[in-house]
Amino acid sequence: MKAIVYEKVNSSKILVLRDIVKPMPNTHEVLVRIHAASVNALDYRPMQMGVGIPKSRIFGADIVGMVEAVGRDTTTFKIGDMVVGDISENGCGGFAEYVAVDERVLALKPSAISDEFAAAVPVAAVTALQALRDKGELTAGMRLLIYGAGGGVGTYAVQLASYFGAQVTAVCSTRNTALVRSLGASEVIDYTREDITTSSRRFDRIIAINGYHRLSAYKHLLVPNGTVVMVGGSLKQIFTSLLFGSLMSIGSKKMRTLAAKPNRKDLEFVLDLVASGKIHPVIDRCYPLEQTAEAMSYVSEGHAKGKVVITVTSK
Repeated sequence: MKAIVYEKVNSSKILVLRDIVKPMPNTHEVLVRIHAASVNALDYRPMQMGVGIPKSRIFGADIVGMVEAVGRDTTTFKIGDMVVGDISENGCGGFAEYVAVDERVLALKPSAISDEFAAAVPVAAVTALQALRDKGELTAGMRLLIYGAGGGVGTYAVQLASYFGAQVTAVCSTRNTALVRSLGASEVIDYTREDITTSSRRFDRIIAINGYHRLSAYKHLLVPNGTVVMVGGSLKQIFTSLLFGSLMSIGSKKMRTLAAKPNRKDLEFVLDLVASGKIHPVIDRCYPLEQTAEAMSYVSEGHAKGKVVITVTSK
């Protein structure tokens, strides 16, 4: 089978298309013929940092495809089922024609959702859900600021927050303002024209996704008993949040860092919302499998509008 494999050549780290052995499912695994995948920060960040490289050296957490074979003790799926999932805790491997994964990380793909849309859901939508519902404890009527609303997680966060009844103020780049407004934001701020951290506005919750401000600047925007949830951001922000988040949470204003985890129930919840038209994936562009390196580079630059999808195998 064909796969995009991470390799080191001298001092360079590259992704190359290789022919490798097709995997076989173990007892609780299913073999999925992948139709589409999508790119996430957890794909390109390990390359940037030099740690967390998948054992198979094949990135790709989001997958959608058809079950082609099942292990002896599988009970959930049968051959021919269309499935979708976040396989990041099963070693990734989505940028390939086939992958063998534990059946427990997969969900049935609703027939109403296209392969490309389904591939754009798992990591980004579940991350947004867990940030808002679990870490942020968002409830209807709350004033919410989403910083970094134009990317994969951000576009889902705006839609989910609106679905939950929050009053959403979204911060994004000039080219994304119309899109983000159409997703349900009550107010959209172009960060090239206004620095929200210098304003007198205050929020009950802040979801910081791709901002580069000091954590104290976000905390300053909170009302008493408010919460900032850090979701990604610059490497400096991530390390600062992990190291000093507990200290910055002394008092009524809280600083929390999300480490999103794959969760089938959460995935099924957002898939149902997509299938019913209550939210929808935003896809910037699609790349064929052989151009995965270009797709990874594009997403890592931080300018993708929503998600970037890899088309692996046609139906």
